[in-house]
Amino acid sequence: MSSSVVGLTRQWTTWAPVVAGVALGVGWGQDLAGFAVAVIGLCLLGAVLAAVHHAEVIAHRVGEPFGSLVLAVAVTVIEVGLIVTLMAGGGEKTSTYARDTVFAAVMITCNGIVGLSLLVAALRNRVAVFNAEGSGGALATVCTLATMTLVMPTFTTSHPGPEFSSAQLAFSAVASLCVYGLFVAVQTVRHRDYFLPVRRLGGEPESDGEHAAPPTRSETWWSLGLLLLALVAVVGLAKLVSPTIEDAVESAGLPKAVVGVVIALMVLLPETLAAVRAARRDRMQTSLNLAYGSAIASIGLTIPAIALASVWLSGPLVLGLGAVHMVLLVLTAVVSALTVVPGRATLLQGGVHLAIFAGFVFLSFSP
Repeated sequence: MSSSVVGLTRQWTTWAPVVAGVALGVGWGQDLAGFAVAVIGLCLLGAVLAAVHHAEVIAHRVGEPFGSLVLAVAVTVIEVGLIVTLMAGGGEKTSTYARDTVFAAVMITCNGIVGLSLLVAALRNRVAVFNAEGSGGALATVCTLATMTLVMPTFTTSHPGPEFSSAQLAFSAVASLCVYGLFVAVQTVRHRDYFLPVRRLGGEPESDGEHAAPPTRSETWWSLGLLLLALVAVVGLAKLVSPTIEDAVESAGLPKAVVGVVIALMVLLPETLAAVRAARRDRMQTSLNLAYGSAIASIGLTIPAIALASVWLSGPLVLGLGAVHMVLLVLTAVVSALTVVPGRATLLQGGVHLAIFAGFVFLSFSP
C-alpha cells in the first residue's frame, strides 16, 4: 500500500462511508427506534459529505465532463435500485413511486440545484457564465425525456388511466436509453468542449486546489471504491429512514408523493453539494453538468429499468403527471431555456428557479 493511500486511511472521508456501511448492515431489516433513526441520520449526512469529496477527487483525475458524469450515473443507478426495492411487493400503494421520484429529481436538479448554484455564483462574481451550447443541448434532452416518459402517459388512450400500454412502455424505455446514450456520446466525445467550464477573460486564477497535482491512480481507485460505498450507504440508509418518513407523512395527512420528494432530496444531496462548491469556484458549467446530467440520467436510466422490472413487479405502473405537475414542468422548461440561451445569468435567474422549486415543494405538501 502506497504512502498516499495510507494517508487516505487516516481521513474522516475514508471512515465515514465505512461507518455508514456498517450502520446499514446493522440496521437493515430492524425496527428502528427514535434514537437509532437519529444515528442513521448522522451516518447518512457523513456518507453524503464523503461522497462529494470522493467525486471531486475522481473529477480532478479524469477531468470534465467525465467527473460530473461519474457522480450523476452512480447516484442514478443506485436510485433505480431504491425505487425498485420500494415498489417490490407494494402493489397499488407504490404504483406512483417511480413517477414521483423521477419528477422530484427533475425539479430538484433543474430548479433547486441550478437555482442555488446560480445564486452562489452570481453573489461571488456578479454574473455566472457558462456554455450555452452544452447547457442548451442538455436542457433540450431533459425536456424531451420528461415529455416522452412523464407527460405522454396522461394523454395516450391504449390503456386506461395515466399509464402506458406494454408496447408504449417498451418504446419509451428504448427511446430513453438511445437519447441518453446519444447525449453521453456528445458530452464526452464529439462536442466535449461544449461542456467544459468557461474561462473569464482577465479573471483571477482559480483557487481551491484547481491547479494542484491530480491524484495518483491508486488514490483515484481508492476514491472510486469509497464513492460507490458511500452512495450505496446513502440510498440504503435513506431506505431505512423511509418507513419513519412514510409514517410521519401518513400521520400528518400529507399526500404519498411527499415520500418520493423527501427520498429524492436525500439521494441528490451529494450532487447538490458538489454543484454548489463548483459554483463557488466560478465553474458554473460544472454545476450545470451535474444538474442537467443528473436529470437526464434519472429519466434515461430509471424508466428503462422500471419498465424491465415491471415484468415481475405487482400492481400498476403509473407514470403520467397530473395537471399541476405538468404546469410546473412546462414553466421549468420555459424559464430554463431563457436562463441558458444567453450563456450568462444573474441573481434574478437564480431566484426565479428557486421560487419554482419552492412552489413545487409547497404544492407537494399542499396539492
